[in-house]
Amino acid sequence: MINYVTAGESHGPQLTGILTGIPAGLTLNIDAINAGLAARQGGFGRGNRQQIEHDQVVVTGGLRHGVTLGSPLALTIQNRDHAHWSEIMNPTSPATATNTLRQVTRPRPGHADLVGGMKYGHRDLRNVLERSSARKTAMRVAIGQVCKQLLAQLDIHLIGYVHQIGAVVADDSTVTTVDALATEISRNDLRITDQSKVTELHDLITATKKAGDTLGGVIKVVAENVPAGLGSYTSWDTKLDGQLAAAVMGVNAMKGVEIGDGFGAAANYGSRVMDEIDWNAENGWRRLSNHLGGFEGGMTNGMPIIVKAAMKPIPTLYKPLQSVDVATKAKQKASVERSDTTAIVPASIVVESVVAITLARALTATFDGSNLDRLRVQLATYRDELRQY
Repeated sequence: MINYVTAGESHGPQLTGILTGIPAGLTLNIDAINAGLAARQGGFGRGNRQQIEHDQVVVTGGLRHGVTLGSPLALTIQNRDHAHWSEIMNPTSPATATNTLRQVTRPRPGHADLVGGMKYGHRDLRNVLERSSARKTAMRVAIGQVCKQLLAQLDIHLIGYVHQIGAVVADDSTVTTVDALATEISRNDLRITDQSKVTELHDLITATKKAGDTLGGVIKVVAENVPAGLGSYTSWDTKLDGQLAAAVMGVNAMKGVEIGDGFGAAANYGSRVMDEIDWNAENGWRRLSNHLGGFEGGMTNGMPIIVKAAMKPIPTLYKPLQSVDVATKAKQKASVERSDTTAIVPASIVVESVVAITLARALTATFDGSNLDRLRVQLATYRDELRQY
C-alpha cells in the first residue's frame, strides 16, 4: 500500500520525499512531474519567491532506467533560495550571534508560529514557520504527480482547479469532464473555467495586494473512472471519503472539505439529494445524478468523485495585525515574511495531488500493488465483476 513521508524546511538545503508502495514497472515521466511543480509555482497573485525557485525533482532511489523497481522511491527538490540563507539555516553549525539574526519572536495570527513554539518549546519561531510553510507542499506535488501517472495507467484521471476566489465564484456548471476542464483552465492564469471572470478576479487580486491584504477561495477536484467499492462501510477509519477529507485538510490553510453537494445538501430535501440508481446490460450500474460526489457509505460508487476545499486567506499580511512578542510580552505588529496575495492557484495543484495520492493508496490497498501489470489485470477483472453484479 502506498505511503509517504517528507522532510525539509522552507529555506533549508532541499525538500526530501520517500514514497513507498508504488508498483514495479511504472515508467515515470520526469518532465510531467516537473510540469506539475511548475504549475504549483504559477498563477496570478504569487509572490517574489517564485522568481527564485525553479523546482525540479531528482529521483535518487527506487528507479532504474526510468522504470520503478517496487522499492521506496526517493525524491529531492533543491531550494535555490537556500543560497541566501545558508548560514542562518545551516543544519549542523552551532547558533551564533550572526546566524540567528533572522529570528522570529512576533507570531503571526492565523499561522502555526505561536502554538508551534508553545508545543515544541521554541523561542525562535523561525523553527516553526520554516516547516509549517507551504513551501513543503512542493514535495507533495511531486509525489502526487507520480501517483497521477499510476492512476492514468489504470485509466483513472483527475484534475484540480479554482472554483472561487474571495467572494467571486467562477461558474463551472457547463464543464464536467476532466478533459474539458483541463482545456478551459489552461486558457487563463487562474485555473478557472469561467473566462468571463478573469478580468474581475485580476482586478480583485491587484486591489487586495495594494491594500496589503490576502485572499482565500474554494478549490474543486474531479476524478473520473474510479471503480465502485474503494473504501468500506465497516469501520470509521476505512471510509475513503473520510480519508480524502483528512488528506485535503492536511494541506496548508484548508479550513473545510465538501464531498459532492457537501454543506448545500444540508439545506435540501432527501428526495433532491439522493442519486437514483439505474442499470443497463452494456454499462452495468450507474446513478442518474451525482449529488453525493461519487460516495455512498464511505465507498466509491463509480460516479465521478467531486471534492471541494475551502482555503483561508494567507495569514502573512504586509499590513500586519496585532501580536505579542514572545520574548518581551510587549504588544507589537506581527512579523512579516515574504508571501503571496493569494495562493489559491498553486493550492489547487496541491489538493489535486493529495487526492491522487489517496486514490492510489486505496487502489494499492485493495489490489496487489507489487507490479503494475498485475494490478492492471486485477482491476480490469474487478471492473468486469462489478458490471455483471
